[in-house]
Amino acid sequence: MFNRFRSMPATAMAAVLGCALMATATPAAAQKKEKPKKEQAAKGMAVSKGFAPAVKKMSDAVTAKDAAALQAGLTEGQSTATTPEDKYFLGYFQLQLGLLNKDQVVQGQGLDVMLDSGLTPPESVAAYNFFSGNFAYGAKDYPKAIKRLEAGRAAGSTEAILPVLLMDSYINSGQVDQGIATAKAAIDASRAAGQRPSDELYVRPIRALQAAKRNDEMLDLMTLRLRDINQPAVWRQTLFSVLQASPKVGTPKEQESVTLDVMRLMRATGAMTERVEYDEYSALAASDGLPGEAVAVIVEGEKKKIFSETDAKLSPRRIDQKARAGNEDSTLVAYSKQASTLANPKTAGATADALVGYGHYADAIPLYQAAAKGTADKDMWTYRLAVAQALSGDKAAAKATFAQVAGPRKRLADLWVVKLDAPAPAPAAATAAAAPAAPTTN
Repeated sequence: MFNRFRSMPATAMAAVLGCALMATATPAAAQKKEKPKKEQAAKGMAVSKGFAPAVKKMSDAVTAKDAAALQAGLTEGQSTATTPEDKYFLGYFQLQLGLLNKDQVVQGQGLDVMLDSGLTPPESVAAYNFFSGNFAYGAKDYPKAIKRLEAGRAAGSTEAILPVLLMDSYINSGQVDQGIATAKAAIDASRAAGQRPSDELYVRPIRALQAAKRNDEMLDLMTLRLRDINQPAVWRQTLFSVLQASPKVGTPKEQESVTLDVMRLMRATGAMTERVEYDEYSALAASDGLPGEAVAVIVEGEKKKIFSETDAKLSPRRIDQKARAGNEDSTLVAYSKQASTLANPKTAGATADALVGYGHYADAIPLYQAAAKGTADKDMWTYRLAVAQALSGDKAAAKATFAQVAGPRKRLADLWVVKLDAPAPAPAAATAAAAPAAPTTN
């Protein structure tokens, strides 16, 4: 049985895919955090008489950018601050010290003091909570990050990285479902605004679902990801994951048949990039009695320079399968129109498969329709009918037929619909398909 990809261990799969789905992709906010802007102390807020001298010293130190003097003023102020207003200003100057020293820990402490005072001006609540949550995320204090980031979101923060940090904080704290819900809400919001969602909103939840072996949900999210990142590398990741996650049902021959259909979709989406895939695909086609398709796949790999025309294994297979095909291509169309061919569902289906291998998609459609009316393998023939309709350019008919598919090819039918609905792929440099780029704070 051909099960090379199904049985591949996770570590080898990661190497094949070259993707971040099986690695910890930490958003760059944990590595490179933008500093809070220097804020003016809140106007109209009075401090106590005993705290006023320390305020004067700290204010002068900030003006002079004298970190040592500011630290001395903070030390003095900690013993004289008594009111909530005093505490707010103490936090404010602690934030300034952190900015002067480029010390994010001190910045975060200052922000927390200001927020906890309850006196933060309304226009600053969103920003202060975001940066406090940002710093907590970087320190891997995920419960605190969740608290602050949720508060920042509730206050109207528009920081693009906030949903990613919040989603990842939930996931890292073990609240996977909440993290996924956060990601999906952010994805929907981005799409509603006419923007492409951050790939991190897909990658991190996919990885969490993969680790939890929640394969159906993982593949659902990977399918949604393709709507926004229609790139061969993402199709490659998704389809290999389909092979890995699909339950092994039916006979070995039936499993090989499903694998062949997966690889056909890989080819249709430009997701085949390695010699091993052309080897597997052509071997499956040859085993299924489809010499024309086997030859076409090998020739395609040769033209793409994925392997040479003298490859020790694939070149002899191409020669052998070409000899087996003979003049089949020139006689097959006429044979397909005979009443006896259409009358036998199994013969009709096999003939349609051969026609598709030679690129005669429209001619294969009535044969697949005849095969699908038979009692055996109805879902397989219905699926392949829809593929032939899609490849012939009849998008509406293909989508209607894909909607009728059940069984082990249902996932593939859904993916074909995504392919049909997707816009043309953007230039690869504009995406982060193979290794999602870590976002930065803004």
